Amino acid sequence: MAWTKYQLFLAGLMLTTGSINTLSAKWADMFNAKGCQEEPERPFSHPFLQAVGMFLGEFCCLAAFYILICHDKRRPEPRVNRGQSFNPFLFFPPAMCDMTATSIMYVALNMTSASSFQMLRGAVIIFTGLLSVAFLGRRLAPNQWIGIFITILGLVIVGLADFITGNKDSSHKLSDVITGDLLIIMAQIIVSVQMVLEEKFVYTHDVHPLRAVGTEGFFGFFVLSLLLIPMYFIPVGNFANNPRHVLEDALDAFCQIGHQPLILLALLGNTVSIAFFNFAGISVTKEISATTRMVLDSLRTLVIWVVSLALGWEHFHGLQVLGFLVLLVGTALYNGLHRPLLARIPCCARFANEEEGGSGERERLLNDGQVQTGDNS
Repeated sequence: MAWTKYQLFLAGLMLTTGSINTLSAKWADMFNAKGCQEEPERPFSHPFLQAVGMFLGEFCCLAAFYILICHDKRRPEPRVNRGQSFNPFLFFPPAMCDMTATSIMYVALNMTSASSFQMLRGAVIIFTGLLSVAFLGRRLAPNQWIGIFITILGLVIVGLADFITGNKDSSHKLSDVITGDLLIIMAQIIVSVQMVLEEKFVYTHDVHPLRAVGTEGFFGFFVLSLLLIPMYFIPVGNFANNPRHVLEDALDAFCQIGHQPLILLALLGNTVSIAFFNFAGISVTKEISATTRMVLDSLRTLVIWVVSLALGWEHFHGLQVLGFLVLLVGTALYNGLHRPLLARIPCCARFANEEEGGSGERERLLNDGQVQTGDNS
């Protein structure tokens, strides 16, 4: 069945805004500017302030939800399911997980390349699968276990590529690259906890996906904005790349933005793109399928990698190609993207049908937008 123009637009919007989200965050990190004091120019390194901007983008999804409701009221027959009333604080625990994981990932993005950052985020399926078995009582299909093991292999290959590249690349020290990669993987453990919490406690309620993303964005934006105040006084030594060596110096960030206004453009690109990316992702799941959303998310990694190479932000390494392909295979197997291929082979069609039956409920939940509604970057 051919896609409509609207479906093509949604797919293109998701791919474009998802790629811009990571690339704009990395672009901000690559600027050099003077701070509040009269010192030489230095890199813009303010991951927690960047995370606040990201949550502001998610918060905008709540405004989009109410605009959608107002527009729907004008129709003779309203079509939007507003969902049942719920306690907003149901979203507070997953929002705190999101806030912690996003902050860690933005710290890591300062230490490693944009492509490795995006590839290593594939580790989330490992921890989500294991935690869903432990806490949700789910039984993983054989293809999902195989997908997990292949993903682990892909992560090892990407890590090895970073280790080799880190010895040759002067833009990132080897110690920073290794630390950044480990932080990204650690953040995926927290993201998987967030997903399990959402599935166990939140999505048993009938909540519109835009409202869910916006509510989590509100909590993340509000709490992290308040935390910027104590962060201004917490010393962390050389771990922080700011003159006062504190966890986050928001005032210094604004001074750097004043000296280099293009940083503001990069930050706005991150904020706006995450809002449109969440909207497009939810719409793709609803209008096309959850499988298409997964495929587009994998293509996003490829786009980020190609653009980073074209801009000279990183150097090509053959192991990264292998690592990306292995991660792609692992993700495809875990999410059952191999079934349409098996169904075309007569001798394998029976196995494809058996697997389809075992995973149909998850596909239904995904298509209803009730397993994972948002994406933090």
